[in-house]
Amino acid sequence: MQRNYWPTTEWQAIDSATLRMDSEKLSELELMIKSEYSNINGIVVVRNGYITYERYYNGYGQDDTHHVASVTKSIISALIGIAIDAKYIKNVDQKVLDFFPEYVPNAADRQKREITIRHLLTMTAPYPFEDWHEPLDKMCMQSDWVKYILDMLGQKGSIGTFKYSTSGAHLLSTIITRSTGKSAREFANERLFRPIGMKEIPDHEMKSFGFEDLFGKNVKRWVKDPNGNSTGGWGLTLNPRDMARFGFLYLNRGIWDGNQIIPRTWIDESTTTNPNNYGYLWWLREEDGVFAYLALGDGGNVICCIPEKDLIVAIASEFIINPLDRWKLIKECIIPAVME
Repeated sequence: MQRNYWPTTEWQAIDSATLRMDSEKLSELELMIKSEYSNINGIVVVRNGYITYERYYNGYGQDDTHHVASVTKSIISALIGIAIDAKYIKNVDQKVLDFFPEYVPNAADRQKREITIRHLLTMTAPYPFEDWHEPLDKMCMQSDWVKYILDMLGQKGSIGTFKYSTSGAHLLSTIITRSTGKSAREFANERLFRPIGMKEIPDHEMKSFGFEDLFGKNVKRWVKDPNGNSTGGWGLTLNPRDMARFGFLYLNRGIWDGNQIIPRTWIDESTTTNPNNYGYLWWLREEDGVFAYLALGDGGNVICCIPEKDLIVAIASEFIINPLDRWKLIKECIIPAVME
């Protein structure tokens, strides 16, 4: 796909009509956000590479960062693809325990030895907790999160069954550090954020590891564990325009202004539909003939990519319990605004 410009230094905004977007339909967004999605702090809609709609609420502006929660996982996925391409990691079928030679599993625990990077990326590694009931609070009370996760990994269940795990994504972040010698934050700054014009994430000294430091109002930059590993499953702060940049990179199959930042094959593998509707730390959705892949975070943080419509929707939200599904907003107000 040929692009007239790349938003490396600045996004360009064009009126909706020029981008073949129905302005009346888009105007419905404002009403719906204010009435039903009041915890949305920022939304950016990009069509054909240009911003066609951008609004901020609750006192936020375009440079304000938000804790994007599990959107962090999709960033980690991109970094794994970059690390494999750079030959820091062999491939997705490399065994997880290869990266932790100091960890010696129980001799009878054969399943643990068979778990691969692919299993962590696709959420098909076994864990002892029930699906969607991961005891993250328990992990966060440990002095060594990685040992705690490795102890838990492979216990109960079987390899290949979908079970959503944030701690598995944290292992992937640690694997990035073990293989590259850099934290996920440092590696991202160098190989992902800087090349596409996203703001680099400075280090944040973690002085305590309470709830507010890890998940709440004290979350800054990119959270890390007590041993300095960037959190893999949450903890990254981004502004909506940079969320859109990341989505735009994926929409262009890893190419940015002539440079292949993420391998094209990685983008394709990461977003290929499967029975679990989950790629490599991306949610996959097909509805009414429209295919989308989404980075989703608690509270309603979203980067939604719709390739066939050359459309990206980035939404930054304040965390609340049980927010309305953003897909409803996208499906009812944004996709119908695209004029073929």
